[in-house]
Amino acid sequence: MFMTGMQEMVLVESLKGKDLLALDQLSGDEVKGLVELGVVLKKLGTEGRYPKLLAGKILGMIFEKHSTRTRISFESGMIQLGGHAMYMNSRDLQIGRGESVYDTAHVLSGYLDAIMIRANKHTMVQELAEEASIPVINGLTDIYHPCQALADLLTVREVKGELKGRKIAYVGDGNNVAHSLIIAAAHTGMEIAVATPEGYEPSPDVLETAVAIAGKTGGQVSWTSDPVKAVSGADAVYTDTWTSMGQEEEAAARLEAFNGFMVDDALVKHAKDDFMFLHCLPAHRGEEVSASVIDGPNSYIFQQAENRLHAQKAVLASIL
Repeated sequence: MFMTGMQEMVLVESLKGKDLLALDQLSGDEVKGLVELGVVLKKLGTEGRYPKLLAGKILGMIFEKHSTRTRISFESGMIQLGGHAMYMNSRDLQIGRGESVYDTAHVLSGYLDAIMIRANKHTMVQELAEEASIPVINGLTDIYHPCQALADLLTVREVKGELKGRKIAYVGDGNNVAHSLIIAAAHTGMEIAVATPEGYEPSPDVLETAVAIAGKTGGQVSWTSDPVKAVSGADAVYTDTWTSMGQEEEAAARLEAFNGFMVDDALVKHAKDDFMFLHCLPAHRGEEVSASVIDGPNSYIFQQAENRLHAQKAVLASIL
């Protein structure tokens, strides 16, 4: 625990030295602790106060995919906490031309204090974490996007207060963003209703895990192919692009499959009047969401994007 003026800052000490690959590896208290720490760190930042918790620490950031929010938020967060972040495009590393993950992990462990990686395959990140002697943070894989989900919860927490009992509806592709959001919501006792076309459902394993977690927290987890059913009575409505990086060849087929799943004015009328609209960005207006919704008064997408910085600072401070 740290005191910064009148502000109490409690690190999630149980995460010190650990990896963050997926939120099902965390407890509900750890997830909620990271959200609350993010709230405090954000408040301190608005006051121009940045506790130098990570002075002398170096975060290596490996990118196999393009990035705006992940790269800039992690790099800014390390700087604000007194540390340094090192950008490493995989094409510029020997791993990009065939050096093994085993060798890369052992070498980087001697140079850095932690690794954040935005990767194509979750299995590769798991191998990196197994071989590295320093913590590894998942900045996005094909299966999970845990740091995004923490920022999502932080945004709902800021706007709606207590998370437990709130309903969040996710409409669109049952992808990595959906997977982490489902687990995060279950950990905090929220109700999450997911609507996707048949054939684009979230992983059954993720749903099974989330249902088990929700059974302990009082949350609810459901899937439907009916967007109206999912959105009905929702406190927050969330969507993501229908075609993620690496799926460009599927774009035409996906546009057809997701017909009827756009989050538009007609759909959000079924949510609560004061619903929040959320999107992890980048967005495609006129596809997964109408301009009237994403640019409307209920949209919190830029607050949500900024909260990547604060949620990840909470992760970095606790792990390092």
